[in-house]
Amino acid sequence: MPDVAPQCLPVDPAGVAPSLTGAPVVAHVVRGGFVESVHHGLAVVTAPDGSVEFEVGDSSGPIFPRSSSKPIQALAMVRHGLDTDGALLSLACSSHSGEDFHVEAARAILARAGLSESDLQNTPDHPFDEVARIAWITAGLPKQSIVQNCSGKHASMLATCVLNGWDTATYRERDHPLQVAITETVTELAGEQPSAVAVDGCGAPIHAIPLAGLARSFGRLAAAGEGPEARIAAAMRDFPEYLGGTRRDVTSLIRSVPGLIAKDGAEAVFAVGLPDGRGVAVKIADGASRARGVVVAAVLRRIGITDGEALAPLEHEPVLGHGEPVGSVVAVGI
Repeated sequence: MPDVAPQCLPVDPAGVAPSLTGAPVVAHVVRGGFVESVHHGLAVVTAPDGSVEFEVGDSSGPIFPRSSSKPIQALAMVRHGLDTDGALLSLACSSHSGEDFHVEAARAILARAGLSESDLQNTPDHPFDEVARIAWITAGLPKQSIVQNCSGKHASMLATCVLNGWDTATYRERDHPLQVAITETVTELAGEQPSAVAVDGCGAPIHAIPLAGLARSFGRLAAAGEGPEARIAAAMRDFPEYLGGTRRDVTSLIRSVPGLIAKDGAEAVFAVGLPDGRGVAVKIADGASRARGVVVAAVLRRIGITDGEALAPLEHEPVLGHGEPVGSVVAVGI
């Protein structure tokens, strides 16, 4: 057979954010007392007025928030008429685990809009949760859009389109009225124009904004006393199991700290909003999720959230040897 060269996309050096390439070490992977690996990353805390209160690395550089953007995207939908609240609105902000109650809630959003699963355009997948995924596969069921973790967002996008008379077949296109509205909301909350727009894992547009802009956005949502922002925050606080799942660290954190909202994202992004208006955002430069939680927990400890029970699901990341804990991932420089 002839040799086939791997197909690689060219990388423009000018498109690589210096904030990521020059990010400091924020976590050590320790095995038996020896530092085996390190993770570089960024962290920022913004004050209630949106200014940077504390940062590790350069928080002004652009990053893709990935699914941490979902509450901001849902805010745009609510501002344009999305009339869900409670569990269904939390699901609109979610990267859900694909458990039965998540799937039924996504179907309920579609049904209320007169739509069906066939209208969804998010990437088909198996459930995110391991228990749900095994049960799904064991039952012989294929990958489906309804169980993929973004189905709540996509169902809500479609419902917003129906309410506004917008085309539902092209709702993922960048110039669609829905996506234009989302871009405007992301820009407003972040405090500056996105520096890039790409396609997220689910097929919808995703915007590159400064890490500080992500933190600032979450601080604003968490401190809102009324209006669409307050509706988003209330849904996340009251129904965190719909935002994540029964076995998710983001769900546990929201349940454990009164007034806090949070959202995890792919490529090791995590955002937190506190009821006093402060925001927190973390990005691990290499996208490794094993370092994300311990860094988030370290930042939260630094700003006064010290409840060990609340932080345990985030900061407990063991290193295994022969199936037994022989070390851990630990935050440094926070």
